[in-house]
Amino acid sequence: MNDEAATHYNAIIDQMTLGLRFLNDTFGPCARPRVAWQIDPFGHSREQASLFAQMGFDGLFFGRLDYQDKETREMKLKMEEIWRGSQSLHHPEADLFTGLNENGYNPPAGFCFDAYCKDDPIMDDPTLEDNNVKQKVDDFISAAHKQAKHFRTNHIMMTMGSDFQYSNAKAWFKNLDKLMKYVNSAVRYKNCFFLWSVKSDDFFPYADAPHQFWTGYFTSRPGLKGYVRESNKYLQVCNQLETVAHLRSGMKSNLRTSKSNVLRAAMGVAQHHDAVSGTSKQHVANDYAKRLYIGNHRVAFKTFYNLVKNCLFLQGGRHCKDVISSVITEGSSNLTFCDYMNITLCDFTQNSNRFTAVVYNPLARAVSKYIRIPVDCTPSYIFVVIELVTGARLTTQLVPVSEATESVRRNRGNANCELVFLAKLPALGYNSFSIEKYKSSATNKRLFTPKGKVVNPSDDITISNEFYSVNFNRNSGLMDSIVNIESGIKIPVHQDMLWYNGSMGNNASKQQSGAYIFRPNSSTPFHCSNDGKVKLSVLTGSNPLVQEVYQKFSDWAYQVVRLYKGIKHIEVEWTVGPIPVKDQWGKEVISRYETNIDSNGYFYTDANGREVLERKKNYRPTWKLNQTEPVAGNYYPVNSRIYIRDAHVQLTVLTDRSQGGSSLSSGALELMVHRRLLGEDSKGVAEPLNETGQFGDGLITRGKHWLLLDTVTSSAKQHRLLGEEAFMSPLVPHQADSWFNLDLALFFLIQSFIVNPLPPNIHLLTLATTNSGELLVRLEHQFAKHDDDVLSQPVTVSLKGLIKNFEVKIVDELLLGGNALKNTINRLQW
Repeated sequence: MNDEAATHYNAIIDQMTLGLRFLNDTFGPCARPRVAWQIDPFGHSREQASLFAQMGFDGLFFGRLDYQDKETREMKLKMEEIWRGSQSLHHPEADLFTGLNENGYNPPAGFCFDAYCKDDPIMDDPTLEDNNVKQKVDDFISAAHKQAKHFRTNHIMMTMGSDFQYSNAKAWFKNLDKLMKYVNSAVRYKNCFFLWSVKSDDFFPYADAPHQFWTGYFTSRPGLKGYVRESNKYLQVCNQLETVAHLRSGMKSNLRTSKSNVLRAAMGVAQHHDAVSGTSKQHVANDYAKRLYIGNHRVAFKTFYNLVKNCLFLQGGRHCKDVISSVITEGSSNLTFCDYMNITLCDFTQNSNRFTAVVYNPLARAVSKYIRIPVDCTPSYIFVVIELVTGARLTTQLVPVSEATESVRRNRGNANCELVFLAKLPALGYNSFSIEKYKSSATNKRLFTPKGKVVNPSDDITISNEFYSVNFNRNSGLMDSIVNIESGIKIPVHQDMLWYNGSMGNNASKQQSGAYIFRPNSSTPFHCSNDGKVKLSVLTGSNPLVQEVYQKFSDWAYQVVRLYKGIKHIEVEWTVGPIPVKDQWGKEVISRYETNIDSNGYFYTDANGREVLERKKNYRPTWKLNQTEPVAGNYYPVNSRIYIRDAHVQLTVLTDRSQGGSSLSSGALELMVHRRLLGEDSKGVAEPLNETGQFGDGLITRGKHWLLLDTVTSSAKQHRLLGEEAFMSPLVPHQADSWFNLDLALFFLIQSFIVNPLPPNIHLLTLATTNSGELLVRLEHQFAKHDDDVLSQPVTVSLKGLIKNFEVKIVDELLLGGNALKNTINRLQW
């Protein structure tokens, strides 16, 4: 039962596929589920309904919806309806019958039969004086009639059970058998035909009482949320490379024995509504992360190594020798993955004088990406990068690490520089680059050492590339304006880092923020900088690959704003933590952008990384809202992007993980990036969301936002493609030259595993293998119906020759979950 706010649709599909395959393998096709059961997630996504419908489900039932929404539905008899899960797919392809449970997932009062409950069992022995069959039947029929007043038909669902129940299943089933027996003898049935209302928005945000909005978990445990997103990329790469390896070996793959199963299972569990949501206890969150780490290291990394070393075609089409039979023992692989790139630490690249970077692109279209590799640089050395396939020496730049990285060193040996170069990557393939450190001459010292870093500038700072110009005010140290050079758009953009006070102080008895709940004690946030001024410095130089502006808001809040040469977006890297709590105030940290865009209370957020929904401040499309929390009550899940716009201009911010976001005033938008709390919201975790991190003084988290400023008509084309590239960014393992020598490099320089790259609007969502060794391919049109006049149009793709060395003989179209032939399934028509 996956979460619906912090999950990406790719991960939802994968975890559902894993479970549906298990049911098929264990019980056969007759066990294919037709009704979805999402009783506990804290709000419900329209994309989730769309995915269920495409998986062949006929209906969906859930238990949690906003208390005001529920009151309205009960009064208007709208506890059941048709949920239209997509505005782009043809109806009823994404339509789903949806029922809302009267009691959440609890039994009617007096009918809890678990060993830990105090309700009387049904005693039907006629010889006993305490026989209570009539009383129980009367009570149950009364509860049924009360519930039926809120439904349009005489068919209603009575949920039986709750959290931590069925500890004694026999007692439950024994009493349920009696209850059905005696109640059924007292009722009659009839069938009815009804026309159902249609819903096209979603069920966010969720509140179960005034001042209790479950919008904090959109951001809770940002480190775990980021790691889940990164691990998904490893799983997709692992699926792709296992498939390619088996195709090249001439052997059939078998999912049951796949080495990626460890990571696949860990990723499935991580989608749970108390996992990626960040709403578990700390030791449980640690276990989720540990399982992902084991999956990544023992499986994904080794899969990549096996393919690159053993499973490529040699020149002239010869197969590699002993492809699959060669077994690499634990620890013998010398292909290195750097786990701590988020703190600019990689022992291998920092301590190697010569190595090869193998940059893998998991997208089915060619891309050019800037690669950043941690190195230790001194004036005595230079770094040379050679693209092995061409022998060309690439332009490089050494960039000093930010003060944020310096502040978290803790004597861990973090690199003091990053080596930056542009890698041109083939579709679904890799390119290889030789990197060597040389002793430099006096002339080269001037050219290759980090330079251009100016602290506390006397004038305003402006960085520019071919597409954007970004200005920073020297007095405040904040971003001041953005210019789109191509379109001529220039607007003031005031960006700041602030925090809401998440503590109630002397009113601790009131509802307060916790892992689930977001409830600031004021709608006005505080500046992360104590005096409202930000320390500013800049890295530019002569014709640089990247320009960087460094901002220090405080000792625990930093930013780097980057413009890369030839890249059509602005990168903002934020580092937050350890969040100080000595003042006994929990803090919920946001990044806020303020502009002159006339958004008029409207803003737009994605649903699980796919389609986009329109939002409006203090408004719900299907019921009248009595707003009790002006900040938290306007927060929505942002899985990949949020934007504001007026008739002409659009500002889009993309994220690298799930976060909470909103637009609380016209022309403004904000994203919550981190939160640390000392109070508890009494919603089930039973401990504060106080992540203390590795050193015990608070978790430090780093992430990225990508900014796009353009016309409304041009924005979707950019944020769709950039969102895909951010979600499936290149994987960069490193190889010691002891194995990857230049002689062997003649065969392993560059490789693409598809014949014809896909057009930009088509995404290869899945390339994997089934239990029977067939290929499972998911192709996705990633543009919504009205995103772009050209790229939103239908596209024809040939499956013949899509994958190299694979001859297509038979193609069967499946349900989205891959567990049944599509033409054999007839969903109920409503």
